[in-house]
Amino acid sequence: MAKEKADLGKRVVAGLIDGLIGGVLSVVIPFLGIGYLIGGAYILTKDAIMVELLKDPAWKGRSVGKKIMHLKVVGPEDSDVDIELSAKRNWPLALGQLLSFILALIPLRSMAWSTWSLIGSVSSIIGIIEIVLVLTDPQGRRLGDKLANTRVIEVAEEGPSAGQRL
Repeated sequence: MAKEKADLGKRVVAGLIDGLIGGVLSVVIPFLGIGYLIGGAYILTKDAIMVELLKDPAWKGRSVGKKIMHLKVVGPEDSDVDIELSAKRNWPLALGQLLSFILALIPLRSMAWSTWSLIGSVSSIIGIIEIVLVLTDPQGRRLGDKLANTRVIEVAEEGPSAGQRL
């Protein structure tokens, strides 16, 4: 592997940016928990969705947070990340929001609060495992990276992408 692991501070900021986007999407549309589905879908596909939507190669392997922080996800042998690989990599992060969508379809009076607590607990435990792995793995690979055989690298700052040129 040619490149060392990405800067931890940059990864944290990128993760916060993407988490904020997923969180905002989750609460913007409260009807039947559709926001949870949209927020979860963003988190699940965040490393490939922008290149698909914008058709701009500058977004390959990059979520909004990663683009801002000059990071990129690469697949096996530095291959590009597609929607499928992004979903495989990010399902541990999206699990809580996607389960919340399913639970939002069930009338709240029939839902035990312990179920919501269980989802929060499981999501928190997965999050802790992800953080520990980023800190301890020589390449900074978290659980999702290990499952998808991906890693996060730093990329040099580039000029404006096709969508930003006048």
